[in-house]
Amino acid sequence: MEFGFSEEQAAVRQSAEAVFSGLVTPGRVREVESTDDRFDRELWAALARADLLGLAVPEADGGAGYGTVELAILLEAQGRTVAPVPLWATTVLGGLPVAAHGSERLREACLPGLAAGTTVLTAALADVAGDLAAGGPGEPTVRAEPTGAAPTGRVPEKVLLSGTAFAVPAAHVADRVLVPAATGDGGVVIAAVDPRSPGVTVERAWTTNREVHPHLHLDGVEVETADLLGDGDPERGRSIVAWMLARAWVGLCALQVGVAEAALDQTAEYLNTREQFGRPLSTFQGTMLRAADAAIDIEAMRVTLWQAAWRLDHGLPAERAVAIASWFAKEAGQRVVHATQHLHGGMGADIDYPIHRYFLWGKQIELLLGGPSAHLARLGRQVVGDLRSGQAVSA
Repeated sequence: MEFGFSEEQAAVRQSAEAVFSGLVTPGRVREVESTDDRFDRELWAALARADLLGLAVPEADGGAGYGTVELAILLEAQGRTVAPVPLWATTVLGGLPVAAHGSERLREACLPGLAAGTTVLTAALADVAGDLAAGGPGEPTVRAEPTGAAPTGRVPEKVLLSGTAFAVPAAHVADRVLVPAATGDGGVVIAAVDPRSPGVTVERAWTTNREVHPHLHLDGVEVETADLLGDGDPERGRSIVAWMLARAWVGLCALQVGVAEAALDQTAEYLNTREQFGRPLSTFQGTMLRAADAAIDIEAMRVTLWQAAWRLDHGLPAERAVAIASWFAKEAGQRVVHATQHLHGGMGADIDYPIHRYFLWGKQIELLLGGPSAHLARLGRQVVGDLRSGQAVSA
C-alpha cells in the first residue's frame, strides 16, 4: 500500500515551503507582532499569488478543489515558521464550512475572495468546544431569536443574535465570522456575521503566542437565512458544528507538527554547535536521549494527523481518529516544545531568541479548543459508548 503523498500534494508542500521560507524570518515575525493587527499582509498576498489560500475552495468558486490533507500540508509549513497570518482561521474555520454548507449567495460573497487573498474568515468555536470537553452537547453561548418562519417549516426568515462569542481567532481582521447560536428549542444555527454590522462589538484579546483572538459581543444582530449555514435549519446545526470542529482540530494538529518539527531542528543545530567541556552538547547522553524522545513524539503526532485527515477526506468515520490525533498533538506537542526550550539552556529563556516563540505557539495550540485531558476524556467516552453498544473499538 502506498502511504506517500501524491505528486499534487508534494507540489503543494514544495510551494508552501518556498513561500514561507522565502518571506518569514525571526526578524520579520517580530516586526509584524509589533503592529496593531499582527497580520503579515505581504505574506498573505504571496500565499494568494501561489494559489495556496484557495487549496480547499471548490474549483467552481475560484479555488483548487483539494481537501483537508492539502490544507494540513499548508498549515504544517506555516507551523515551521510560526508565521503571523490567519491561515487556520480563514481556510479551515471559515472556508471549509462555507464551501460545504453555505448558500450560493454566501459562497459567492466569501470563497472567491478567500482564494484571491482579499477575504479573511473565521469562526467562534471556543465555547462549543469547551462545552463538549466537559461532556456537554456543545451548547453555544450566543442565542438566536427567530424573527419569522419560512415556508420550509422550522427555518427562520431571519435571526437576531445576542450574547458573547469568546476568543475568536482573527476576528479583528475578519470579513465574516461563523457564529454558532442556540435557538432556544434545542436547535442550533451557524450565522455568517459581518463584524462591522450594527450591534457587533469587537473586544481585543491577546493569546499566549501573541495572536489577537477578540471577544465578539452581539446585541440583536440581524442575520438573514441566506447567511446561515445548512439552509438555516436548526436541526442540522449541531451536526455542522461537529463537522467544523473535527476539521478545526485536525488543522491544529498540522500546525503543531510543524511547530514541533522546526523547534527540534533548531535544537539539533544548537546542540551540534554549542560546546561544553570541549565537546558538542549533542554528544552528551542526556541531551541525546531527550532529543530522541522528542523525535519519537513528533512521528506519533505526524502519523495520527495524516490518519485523521485522510479519513475526513474519504468520508470515513473519523471521530476517534481525530480525538487520538488531537491528544497526541497537544500532549506530545507541549512535551516537545518544553524539551527544545530546556535543551537550549539559558538561551531558551530569552524571549527574543527564536526558540521561545515556538514554545509559545506549542503552548497555545495545546490549549486551543480543548487541552489534552479534554480530548482524552472525549476519546474515553467514545470507546465506552462503542463497548456499551457492542461495536468493535477501532479508529
